[in-house]
Formats: sequence, structure tokens, C-alpha cells
Amino acid sequence: MVLAGTAACGTVENLTAGQKLDNAFEKLGEERSIAFELDLDTDAKSLMALDAEQSEPGEEMPAEMAELLSEGTISVSMYSKKPIKESEDKDFTAMTMKLSGPDGALLEYRLVGDWIYARVDAATLGEMSGNPMPSVKELPPQAGAFKKLLEGQWIKLSKKAMEETGKNVSGAEGLGAEEPSAEPSLDAKTQKKLTDALKKAVAENVDFTTSGGSDGTEHIKATAPFRTLLTELLDAVKPLRNELPIGEELPTAKDVADAPNTKVSADFTLKNGELTEVSVDLAKLTETAKVKKFALVLRVSDGEKPEAPAGATELDIEELMSSMLSGPFGGPVSDEEFGDVPLGEGDLADDTQMW
Repeated sequence: MVLAGTAACGTVENLTAGQKLDNAFEKLGEERSIAFELDLDTDAKSLMALDAEQSEPGEEMPAEMAELLSEGTISVSMYSKKPIKESEDKDFTAMTMKLSGPDGALLEYRLVGDWIYARVDAATLGEMSGNPMPSVKELPPQAGAFKKLLEGQWIKLSKKAMEETGKNVSGAEGLGAEEPSAEPSLDAKTQKKLTDALKKAVAENVDFTTSGGSDGTEHIKATAPFRTLLTELLDAVKPLRNELPIGEELPTAKDVADAPNTKVSADFTLKNGELTEVSVDLAKLTETAKVKKFALVLRVSDGEKPEAPAGATELDIEELMSSMLSGPFGGPVSDEEFGDVPLGEGDLADDTQMW
């Protein structure tokens, strides 16, 4: 949105590119479903070389994890009763998220109607992370659906039951009787001030080039010196600091003084005016000759409505709560697991807001 807003000022080419990006993002917002896939355009060797320069001896990234990061993808689809740009959480009726590795899905989540479905390749994830998951045989009988989850099968939870349990927990005596405070948000006036400030900073520091083919595909490349752009964006936000719902202090120009000022590019691909891909080239930011290719890629497409997987085992929400209050294998929580620091009154009040 900020890049598209540079149409308000700048060169003729920036004006044209900004208008095209503006139209492309406007079309996305009018859709009721959308899907995107996120991955790294790099290889395992480059990731391990980059990690080796920053890790302590003996703490280097495992080859299996480097392979996952280089070949893995995160895909998301969402469906709403309203246009995406007008939608709130309650408007989304279906959603999927999948983390895929070189050999298939590692983690998958689906929201279909009133049910949440999930499955995980626990064994593979455990091997890649260096923390093997417990064997199904080690789990007690009361583990229930957790066994199915560790076996890579689908489990399901009732969305309504989770919401009701959350209300009961947040309202329970001794766990904070007050309703969780609303998430901080920007009012329309502050949003406009912030967007205008960012647009100006981008327009003054980003150069656009366009190229296209005869098949309706067009590339718009936005290029800027990284540290300069970052500094200008921070300076643009600083006057609005007290109006923004930010929990932490903003970085200062001094904080980013060591950031490389090499030029970084974002390549937007449009097909017949619709956004299909965004690729951000980050190789130069690594500041190492060993990394030749390192980009973050986002691919956009129409969403495919998910179906409820057959044979999913229902996980009772009360069973889940009971498991959370017991040890990792169904036994009572020990002092070592829970911590031996005594809890004072109200210590858990904020924690219940996780629901």
C-alpha cells in the first residue's frame, strides 16, 4: 500500500508504476478469497554458510533444518463473507495453513465451519529440530487424541467449545475476573497520517523501473538503499509515536547505523494487472560473498475452499485443559517443571488472555 502510494509524488515512471500497483492491490482487497505461498529462494549451502558466520561453535544450523528452510513453503488460504479489505476475524468462514518440507506436509491446519482440524509430522519435525518427540508407546492412556496427533493423523477441536472455555478461564475467580482488554488499534485519522508519512519517505528514496512482455505479464521493480530507507521510515513514524499502539520503543537512527546501505530490490509481478508474485532480494544484505542467492518470495493466487478431512479424531477441550495442567506424559506437574517460585495473587491474570 505504501509503495503504491508513491503515485502521489515522484517521477513519471514512479507515477505510472504506483498507479499499477495501487490498482493491483485494490483488486486483491475486493476478493472474498485469497491464497498465498511464502518461501525462501536460496539453497541449503548458502543458509549454512550464513549461519556459520553468526553462530557459536557447536551451535550451527543442522543440515536438515537448512534443507527445510531452503525447500520448505508456507501456504495460506482464507475465505470471507465480505471483501477481504472489509473483513474482520468473524467474517472468515474457512482458512488453511500448511508448512511443507522437501518430502511433503509437516504441519497443517484447517478451519472449516465450527471445527478446527490439525495434523503434524511430529517425527520429522523432531529430527530436524534435534528434539525428538516422545514415542506413542510412552504416552499414558489418558493422552487420547494426542496419540493420533503424534502418529500423523488428523485431530479436530470445536471452535465454539474453545471460545466458551476461554471465557470460563478468563472469568474464573483467582485468574482475573476482568474481561481481556481490546487489542490496540489505529483510528482512521491516525492511519491516514501514518500512511501519508510513509508514502513520502518511500517516494523520496525508492526508484521504480518497469518491464513487460506480450503475454500480459509485467514486472515493477522498486529499489532503495536499505539503511537510508529504514532511517527515513523511522523518522517518518517518530512524530506519531504517541498515537501508535506500539508496546516497545521504536529503534533510532543510531540503532540502525551499522545496517548495510546497499541497494535492495522488490520485484512485483503483475499478470493482466493482477498481482501474482512479490520477490525481495536480500542477498546483498547478508554481506558475504558465499551467499549468491537469497530472496523472500510471496506468490498470490485464488483460494481453494478447504474440505473437512475424513476420519479426524475429536480432541475434547476439557481433556486438553487437563493435559495442560498435568505433566508432559500425563503425570502431575513437578516443581522442576512448573518452577518453585510461589505465585502471588493475580500472577496468572494476564496469562489468561492467551485465550
